[in-house]
Amino acid sequence: MSAYPYLAHWKEEVSRSPSAIYMTLADALALSIRKGYLREGDKLPPQRTIAEYLGTNLTTVTRAFTEARRRGLIDATVGRGTFIRVGAGESHWRHTGPAVVDLTMNLPPIPQDPPLQRIIQSDITAILKQQDLNSLMSYRVTGGTLEERQLGAKWIAPIIGLRRTDEVLVCPGAQSALAAIASTYTQPGDVIVTDRIAYPGIRTIAAQFDLILVGVDSDMEGMMPEQLDRVCAEHHPRLLYCIPTIHNPTTATMSLQRRKDILKVAQHRHLHIVEDDPYSLLMDVPLPALAALDHSRVSYVATLAKTLSPGLRTAYVVLPNADMTRRVIAAIRAIALTNAGLLSALTARWMQTEQAHTILHAIQKELRRRQSIARKVLGEGHCMNPDGPHVWLKLPDWWGSADFVAYARRRGLALVPSTVFTISGEPPQRARIALGSASDAASLEESLHGVLSVLQHKRSPGFTDIV
Repeated sequence: MSAYPYLAHWKEEVSRSPSAIYMTLADALALSIRKGYLREGDKLPPQRTIAEYLGTNLTTVTRAFTEARRRGLIDATVGRGTFIRVGAGESHWRHTGPAVVDLTMNLPPIPQDPPLQRIIQSDITAILKQQDLNSLMSYRVTGGTLEERQLGAKWIAPIIGLRRTDEVLVCPGAQSALAAIASTYTQPGDVIVTDRIAYPGIRTIAAQFDLILVGVDSDMEGMMPEQLDRVCAEHHPRLLYCIPTIHNPTTATMSLQRRKDILKVAQHRHLHIVEDDPYSLLMDVPLPALAALDHSRVSYVATLAKTLSPGLRTAYVVLPNADMTRRVIAAIRAIALTNAGLLSALTARWMQTEQAHTILHAIQKELRRRQSIARKVLGEGHCMNPDGPHVWLKLPDWWGSADFVAYARRRGLALVPSTVFTISGEPPQRARIALGSASDAASLEESLHGVLSVLQHKRSPGFTDIV
């Protein structure tokens, strides 16, 4: 293997790393690029050759290459092979210059009316006057107090209906809740099925617990039931993870019939569903959650990060039975222990005084205004939901996703490439724009005009065009 000296380094990394082999290989490839062992345009050996040298199977190497392509490290062309891409490097699209406006974080805009800073200052002062400081600054009950669960059940009732208080948990953020549920239902090596283009947080969870993600094709209504059934027959997954309403990043929303069809497949295949629902309450009339249509099969997670503020670190979880509630509480305790007392008190106060609904309505109004601006500036042909916080931007033929985002970054605009969201197959020619993180509508509009100019810029061909 003298022609490929870096493979010895890869073999050493695989032998000593406790992580999944495919992730270790992707990390080793990235390190080889950073150290200069591999350069832009270098051709990698065939996957089968790598598998034989490392003593692993071809599937593992294929998964490693898929992960490396997602990171923007390599390009593959049928009949020509796999090459190190131009500008490859760890998080290349993040580090190509300072951003004037960061449009990567899917945050709700901070409302000016009512003024959020003044509300927080006033409410924190009232809480400190009314409640014992030792209690506020101490450890909390994992899963929330009875009162906090009651308030949570009331908050999500428009989406899942009335549920008993003992079925609702209060968790320190959706990501810890999703990790707790996934670790409770699965063992290392199990399969989770999800959309082929999916929220990156599920990738993080799968890597942490050594789970295998399998992607399912979607259409304008989200995951396609017949494709889900086919994947289930082939891979026998333990869990289905999905965002049925205003999917991140595609913005697709399942119709009521699509939700019923997905549940029918899940029932037939004895598949449990993890329903991630960050956005339903941004809609005036949300569709019923999967958890409202099938109590026994769905674990439901609704975060306040997208409807009020990520700073509250609060998510509400509804589980199908008492045994799962007990097991998930134990998992949350192991992962994140409990919510922060002062933030829990602020959240509870907002729920009790209806301030939460006032803030929610202000955020709804501002997001609809920003979606209108995006449609006016960017035009038609992109995936948008008038109530949602992001745009799934369609790119012209001459732009690959990672290259488009890297070039936009050099122009002071931070976006997210489709490679970050792609579970399997080729990344689509798309990028996500988060509309809520701009400081105000005027700043957003200026930034979107910048995005439009990048869209219209016809880039020079890269090394992949050279024969």
